Amino acid sequence: MIRVLVVDDQDLVRAGAVASVGAQPDMTVVGEATTGVEAVHQAMLHVPDVVLMDIRMPQLDGIDATRQILGRHPRTRVLVLTTFDADEYVFAALRAGASGFLLKDSSVEELAAAIRVVHRGDSVLSPSTTSRLVELMLPAVPDPGRQATAAALLTDRELQIVRLVAQGLSNTEIGAQVFLAEATVKTHVGRVLTKLGLRDRVQVVIWAYQNGLVSSTG
Repeated sequence: MIRVLVVDDQDLVRAGAVASVGAQPDMTVVGEATTGVEAVHQAMLHVPDVVLMDIRMPQLDGIDATRQILGRHPRTRVLVLTTFDADEYVFAALRAGASGFLLKDSSVEELAAAIRVVHRGDSVLSPSTTSRLVELMLPAVPDPGRQATAAALLTDRELQIVRLVAQGLSNTEIGAQVFLAEATVKTHVGRVLTKLGLRDRVQVVIWAYQNGLVSSTG
């Protein structure tokens, strides 16, 4: 069973998420929280596999709550719940270690799928939402020197795969594009994470954009 903690200060949103998670045969809700402080406390009590984390909350926001939870429980995964257009702090939550983001108006099927994805150690990214975040949060013109330094850390194949990860492609989609087996792509991604000291694919995306290896303009 995937043990889930649901965090949101909006009662209707939280109740909907709890009901959706509870309806899944492989998931159980171990706790609820309405503030970041409660989220940290509930995470300490239950050590959930996945936290559905709101961003804007009283007492402690979702960014700091994510940072505190992952600092104490690095194996826990955080999935950010967002209205997206209103939440300009989602990027900061991802930098704090969240494994992806999900729109609050997502379907039950999308929510369940996203939880399963982050639970198995992958990240929830899509090309459209990733591009939108980049446009909002990152400078338009990268430093060429920083770009060269970053590129030198990886092999040509690893750089190629990093750029495709940053476009929101899955391992299967990357394999089809570069003619590699999915398992081989997964191995390359793992090597990239190790070399760069990153937690997951979300941080690979952030690293790629920050270092100018890809851009929001294509």
